[in-house]
Amino acid sequence: MGIHHWKKIWVGSAGNMVEWFDWFVYASFATYFAGAFFPSGNPTAQLMNTAGIFAVGFFMRPVGGWLLGRVGDRRGRKAALTLTVTLMSASAVLIAVAPTYAVAGYGGALVLLVARLLQGLSVGGEYAASATYLTEATDPKRRGFASSFQYVSMTVGQIIGLGLQIILQRTLSDAALHSYGWRIPFVVGALGAAVVFYLRRTMPESEVYDEDASAAEERGTLRALWRYRREAFLVIALTMGGTVAYYTYTTYLTKYLSNSAGLSKDTATLVSFTALIVFAGLQPLAGALSDRIGRRPLLITFAVGYTVLTVPIMTGTRGASGVGESSVTTAS
Repeated sequence: MGIHHWKKIWVGSAGNMVEWFDWFVYASFATYFAGAFFPSGNPTAQLMNTAGIFAVGFFMRPVGGWLLGRVGDRRGRKAALTLTVTLMSASAVLIAVAPTYAVAGYGGALVLLVARLLQGLSVGGEYAASATYLTEATDPKRRGFASSFQYVSMTVGQIIGLGLQIILQRTLSDAALHSYGWRIPFVVGALGAAVVFYLRRTMPESEVYDEDASAAEERGTLRALWRYRREAFLVIALTMGGTVAYYTYTTYLTKYLSNSAGLSKDTATLVSFTALIVFAGLQPLAGALSDRIGRRPLLITFAVGYTVLTVPIMTGTRGASGVGESSVTTAS
């Protein structure tokens, strides 16, 4: 691939990295800021309320995928990708400056809710728009390799979030993290989004979109979706399976290792950090392989592998004694 293809891949995936950094740090730092937005006295209730607001973001993701997908079809991929990172930057700023319960009562929780609504819209739109842009940004014979950077960027965003969490846990006291330290990741996310916004303002439009501009009225309609209903259902089914697998090993795994496998929170974080690095490194290899042998063989192989290996991985980590052994078991 030429340098211009690599530039498109970088710009198309950089926003995805920032989006998923912000999405991830909300989940990972929720235990630190849950008490800031709800009445004291019941830590479990505080965490459940915070988790409920987190869940709202998931309901907004399909809405964001549809709304911003229409923007991408009607106004161009560049417009959609610029809008998604703008929404994410706004949501990160809102969380970073949100007033606590002691200052504004439930007003702070309301700000948090609005921010999560914006995050859900943004991530849903980014997922669809970046995947489309990455597949259109390169030679058709290298689309598997190029599109793999969507998951690479998602994972790198989480790796950065985990790395920042490790640094803050080791440099700030627990009291400081609960007081103000949890705001730092959202400030970082907002700054990162501002950089990506600048990059995307100058990014080239997808050539595939420009070449098919005559079909603008047909794009993004239910009529067009119904015409390709079989393909749409297949993509939805594959995405559902991949999403379950991804969240099992990226979000739930850390909690499982610390709560069920007997590892400390610090060790569980390091295990997840190591496994994510391995995961990210394998994505381009799998994408390149799909360009050579096709998508179907890999989809079937990985689906079967995920189903068969889930139980051994969970039971294997339960008996692991440290970072190295747990990381090898998890990465496999």
